[in-house]
Amino acid sequence: MIRIIFLLAFLLPTSLNASVLDFCVADLKGAENPAGYPCKSPASLTVDDFVFSNLIAGNTSNFFKGAITPAFVDQFPGLNGLGFSVARVDIEEGGVIPMHTHSGASELIIIVQGHVTAGFISSDNSVFVKTLTKWDIMIFPQGLLHFQVNAGRGRATVIVAFSSPNPGVQLVDLALFGNNLDSALLAKTTFLDPAQVKKLKGFFGGSG
Repeated sequence: MIRIIFLLAFLLPTSLNASVLDFCVADLKGAENPAGYPCKSPASLTVDDFVFSNLIAGNTSNFFKGAITPAFVDQFPGLNGLGFSVARVDIEEGGVIPMHTHSGASELIIIVQGHVTAGFISSDNSVFVKTLTKWDIMIFPQGLLHFQVNAGRGRATVIVAFSSPNPGVQLVDLALFGNNLDSALLAKTTFLDPAQVKKLKGFFGGSG
């Protein structure tokens, strides 16, 4: 009984605090912290703080032939503190969203157009991959490496939901070859040829 009372006493302030406000639209001029941004003044709020109208196709004229249009808290302040966000992904024929990870969120994808081969690698190196078609849904658990490849003809479009208003992202290629780590050390730790490492660093904007 004492343990239950202690647990309730520990949880109650958190629950009460979470229910004090209906929402907390982000004041992007304030400093972000682990709990999110500070709230805008209620007097300044309008319905437009709760509407996002720019989930449009991004520019796919790049090496990956893909684009991501985010509606994260920095683009959609109404998401602040609500625990989720969305994005749109467009992948041209032959394009790819390369291997990457989100340290701060799990991900759910919905195929709106086209065919997409998508998959993730678990922490025990098991691979889960499938070619998805229109209205198929797939999830990528938080922190795991995952990817999407356009497996059909024409553009593929995907709607993405995250379990955080600011999921973060790290692309493996950019993390490895877009930095200033010494090329000889990078070659040794990746088992790649030093010439190939330098070539990739040049392509992805790295140095060293």
